[in-house]
Amino acid sequence: MLFKTRTFDEAPNVLTITDLTVRLAGNKTANPILDGISLQIREGETVCLVGESGSGKSVTSLAVMGLLPKGALEVTGGRIELEGRNLLEFSPQAMREMRASKISMIFQEPMTALNPVMRVGAQIEEVLDTHAKLPAREKKARVLDIMNQVHLPDVERIYRSYPHQLSGGQRQRIMIAMALILEPKLLIADEPTTALDVTTQQQILSLIAELQEKHGTAVLFITHDMGVVAEIADTVHVMQLGKLVEHAPVEELLRRPKEDYTRRLLKSVPSLTPRAARPVPEGAPVISVDGLQKVYGSHGVFRKTKETLAASEVSFAIPKGRTLGIVGESGSGKSTVARCVMRLIDPTDGSIRVADKEIARLSRRELRPFRRHIQIVFQDPFRSLNPRWTVGRSLIEGPLNLGTDKDAAMARARELMKLVGLPDDAVDRYPHQFSGGQRQRIAIARAIAMEPDVLVADEAVSALDVSVQAQVLELLDELQSKLGIAILFITHDLRVAAQICDEVVVMQHGRVVEHDAADKVLADPKHPYTRALIEAAPGRAWDFANFRELRTA
Repeated sequence: MLFKTRTFDEAPNVLTITDLTVRLAGNKTANPILDGISLQIREGETVCLVGESGSGKSVTSLAVMGLLPKGALEVTGGRIELEGRNLLEFSPQAMREMRASKISMIFQEPMTALNPVMRVGAQIEEVLDTHAKLPAREKKARVLDIMNQVHLPDVERIYRSYPHQLSGGQRQRIMIAMALILEPKLLIADEPTTALDVTTQQQILSLIAELQEKHGTAVLFITHDMGVVAEIADTVHVMQLGKLVEHAPVEELLRRPKEDYTRRLLKSVPSLTPRAARPVPEGAPVISVDGLQKVYGSHGVFRKTKETLAASEVSFAIPKGRTLGIVGESGSGKSTVARCVMRLIDPTDGSIRVADKEIARLSRRELRPFRRHIQIVFQDPFRSLNPRWTVGRSLIEGPLNLGTDKDAAMARARELMKLVGLPDDAVDRYPHQFSGGQRQRIAIARAIAMEPDVLVADEAVSALDVSVQAQVLELLDELQSKLGIAILFITHDLRVAAQICDEVVVMQHGRVVEHDAADKVLADPKHPYTRALIEAAPGRAWDFANFRELRTA
């Protein structure tokens, strides 16, 4: 069977949360951020906390860690007991001593959690320095041992490396090593695999399960990925607007969800079964790429350096109104191809034709009239939208640069807000006043304000929870139907690729290893690498929308 069959009736409680209430600091009249949360985690158990953005998942974890932002949020009721001791009664000093030694946390983005100017070995040693005074040789031995336990290669080299010199998966392993080096009783993992490709994600999930079994750690795993839930959970708690609306053993919850909200979450999970093939439209493609190549590091300042082949002999064409997806692991060359196509970086060789014009060798000045034909939507709209500009100003920037009248551009911006499902007066607000899903809608509106022929979506839905992700995918589909835009969709999520792509290109080490219609690539893959990607997809044996298992594994 897919699911775990472990029981924890005899295991002692590690964490017990009872009627936990968190409010805005100094505001007793506003609705609570957390409203009477109660849950427990036993030794060796994995409890998954799921729900949409803003449901209170991360606030719950921060409350347990004693890391609620001072002056912004405060606990106003309830208990948080770790092995029978109420953490809410601890002094700040006592809580600092508890962190890492009894409770540890893995954050979503290791690049922001790690110090960029410290070697990673020294950062792990800091945890030991805080809680245990050890001789330098013994301390380094402990660090190398935990790095080996998290299956890092060449640990002596990585010990001396800085975070930017490691891959995303390696940085996440460093975070896990820091969290587990003192063998805490409770590990909190807050979306630790969201931004990772499927094979790295599978490795990290297997690693957490392996270390949990070895050390008997209780795990509170926060995620919006129901595939991950199906793979690792013993018990699932569903949160909505600060309340727990349902909890059950994982198999019971996925087969027989009781609450409408839980059923909606499950139905929002995209299926791995590709959508029905659509007829190929007649006419010339709106974008064609032939023999694209990108080589980095051909020469240093004083000496020749080792060349890195980021993309080699990449070729594809996209007709009007069609979507081509590029999938593969981190480092496969997906984003390099997208940036070359956008001419954000210069290709080393090959042809890129947009609007029946070769753009691969154009200068920046010569490119300017062609920018309107191809636009991009990035992964994180909060970083791609200027926080000091109103939404309206961001939307009209491109049209103004091309000579559009300001009043006409603003009128079009208001129309675009309605087109992406937002009120037209949203143009007067700032990015921080919107949710993540709404900001991504704004980023899409900004891109289509230029009336492009091609839209490049680079991991545009990977950071969104499943229900918002479903809405954004539906929006892209609607806009494509109305405007006939060709979409180049970069993703590591095969479920998303199955639902939005007409064709799929699979890349490995900068090369295309498979390219065909989506239903052929994802339902009947030919290349071993493609098959490995599909096998690594979490929850691949589960039809979430219909609450049933597809096969016995």
